[in-house]
Amino acid sequence: MIAHLDRKLLRDLARLKGQAAAVSLVMACGLAMLIMARSLIHSLESTRAEYYQTNHFAEIFASLKRAPNDLGARLAAVPGVATVQTDLALPVTLDLPGVAEPASGLVRSLPDFGAPELNRLFLRRGRWLSSGARDEVLVGEAFASANGLNPGDTLAMLLRGRREVFHVAGIVLSPEYIFESRPGAALPDSRTYGIFWMPYKEVATAGDLYGAFNHVSLTLAPGANEPEVIAGIDRLLRPYGGLGAYGRKDHPSHIRVSDEIRVLTILSVGFPSIFLSVAAFMTNAVLSRLLALQREQIAILKAFGFTNRAIVVHYLKFAFVMVAAGVIFGLLGGIALGHKLVVMYELFFRFPDLAFRLDGHAVAIALGVGLGAVTLGVFSSVRQAAKLPPAEAMRPEPPASFRPAFIERTALRRLLSHSFRIAVRNLERRPVQALFTVAGLALATALLILPNTFKAGIADILDFKWDVNQRQDLNLSLIEPSSARLAHELAQLPGVTSLEPARFAAVRIHFQGRSRQIALRSLIPGAMHSRAVDDRQREIPPPTDGLIVSAKLAEVLGAKPGDLLVIEALEGRRPVMTVPLVGLAEDFTGIAAYMELHAINRFLGEGDVITGASLGLDMSRRAEFLVALKGIPRVSTVAIKETMRKSFRETTAQMMGLIQSIYLMFSVVVAFGVIYNNARISLAERARELATLRVVGMTQREVGAIIVIELVILAALAVPLGLALGTGFATVIVTSVNTETVRLPLVFTSYTYSFAVVVVTTASILSALVVLRKLKQLDLIATLKAPE
Repeated sequence: MIAHLDRKLLRDLARLKGQAAAVSLVMACGLAMLIMARSLIHSLESTRAEYYQTNHFAEIFASLKRAPNDLGARLAAVPGVATVQTDLALPVTLDLPGVAEPASGLVRSLPDFGAPELNRLFLRRGRWLSSGARDEVLVGEAFASANGLNPGDTLAMLLRGRREVFHVAGIVLSPEYIFESRPGAALPDSRTYGIFWMPYKEVATAGDLYGAFNHVSLTLAPGANEPEVIAGIDRLLRPYGGLGAYGRKDHPSHIRVSDEIRVLTILSVGFPSIFLSVAAFMTNAVLSRLLALQREQIAILKAFGFTNRAIVVHYLKFAFVMVAAGVIFGLLGGIALGHKLVVMYELFFRFPDLAFRLDGHAVAIALGVGLGAVTLGVFSSVRQAAKLPPAEAMRPEPPASFRPAFIERTALRRLLSHSFRIAVRNLERRPVQALFTVAGLALATALLILPNTFKAGIADILDFKWDVNQRQDLNLSLIEPSSARLAHELAQLPGVTSLEPARFAAVRIHFQGRSRQIALRSLIPGAMHSRAVDDRQREIPPPTDGLIVSAKLAEVLGAKPGDLLVIEALEGRRPVMTVPLVGLAEDFTGIAAYMELHAINRFLGEGDVITGASLGLDMSRRAEFLVALKGIPRVSTVAIKETMRKSFRETTAQMMGLIQSIYLMFSVVVAFGVIYNNARISLAERARELATLRVVGMTQREVGAIIVIELVILAALAVPLGLALGTGFATVIVTSVNTETVRLPLVFTSYTYSFAVVVVTTASILSALVVLRKLKQLDLIATLKAPE
């Protein structure tokens, strides 16, 4: 008996292949995003975990001014510490041929003999440093790739003002620099900043640090309490200029990977949920209308002995076939898109082997979610149809009320055509069916809002970050704090049109048990360059006795304007001060705190000191300026705004743009699928009625107008609701994609809404054309002979 039902199932699928394909396609889009996002999370998490374990990535880190090597033994004796590794880290200036901008980097030391115990390097190309070699260097892969460096090439470095030429021995990766960028920078600039490794003796000699260290990495013993260990490390390092120890969770590179995983986690829930909701509505529409057309067939099946359970399973199989097709195509699509995005991740993250790894759990989740969505969508209708007594099911559904529609009872009735009246009456007679159709169309419209909101947010960052918040042409930082008199020397460089001195200080901000270690930035009253602005783009004047923090930092600390924050300096005499929070600054990369320049120097107990400057340039003299800047050895790093903007476009914006394009493509597919599915179902269930109208004298055009008018009315009701839903969905998802490193502003433009309207309108027109073509091919005699 089951074989007979299966043959019927195949016939039904063949007859409704268009509608079934539309449902499967919509479901495939949602499941593809689910599988893609979950598999990317699995790929990043598993690759990172393996990399950390294989290369012995440390768990606690600390930088300091200078300490003797024998302090390492005291650090190892701190309760909870398992392994200690001390080394050197020195800033370096580079002289790269063909690169106009001054390049810089960080040189890390390696043991003169043997491999480091922690943070071991991975050799990508070339060889390790030769024993006793004095002119060799290992280069980080990101910098090497950006500048075309290969093993055997030479590289000129300025170490403490002395120019030396080194030979590149090998290209390496480090678990400390999966995300390789300047300290405090939210975006990579591998063209002008890199990480390098040399023997300890070479680095110590260049920095006059022989027998000492200025950086330490540690691992924890099993069961150790990390905060207590960090407190113990800080106590030991404070006399030596310790800048505050921190755990792996606060390591800049680790944070960037974790934030990307968090974003993917949000996207793996938000978008697929909406897509699968649409698929559930569509499945309900297909099955409920199929059941309405097959009442007599259900009665006959019961008369021949088929049980209610067998009939329920039969119709559920119809839905499950669509799920199976959706899962298969979703799996293939998710794998293909995942491979494409993994390649994009190489722009950010440097792993020895970052490959797409399909998450088996994601496939199981996709199958379970798909089955659950359609089961919830159709089970009630299937169960109700199966419970119909055979005698009642043999009769066709009672005819609906043919009373005039509401609009026909108004003064407008004389202006209404017969086609319009029939269409309106049909919708009014079946309000639940119309409501479900409107809900599906509204969700499809809402989906079109989300991707373009991402696009508008990216464009707003490009404008806001570099044109409103930071209006200078470049920023530079110094190797060490210097007298403000240096600003006058920098202002005399060729092409400089304006200069504002800057002060950065490493601090830890505390509030009610929460804390963050960041760089405190200076502001100047009436500044033309760097400013703090609120969410309405109004400048926040720097107070002389208060603190401005980014809105994200305030959220992390749980603070609001008026609260008192504790600032603990991590350099110099390490003063501590309590200051009021006076304003929240709007920014979209990293977290920051701002204080007036002289207030920072008073807090630190120093004189008129600067650690950098921001400059405005005459771009016609840019090359001349950059050449002159290379001759100032005290300059450590240079960040040119246009270079950073280009880096953002080539990395973050390109990644977000690809994700936006994928979601936009899927959203358009869903919109077309929903509208086409509704039009085809409407034609299928009303074929007999439309054929009757043709026979009684209505023209092909008048009959076709009925279907078109219904579609137009439903779309007109659904689009405004969909735009409102899309605004809500976008608000929830975009505000959820809110990390300490990168955030997206919530921007709605006229283009965002008009695009959604145009797509729905286009889909409606194309679907109407398909239906009209099918209507034209309708065999009137065969349709009228068919039983009710």
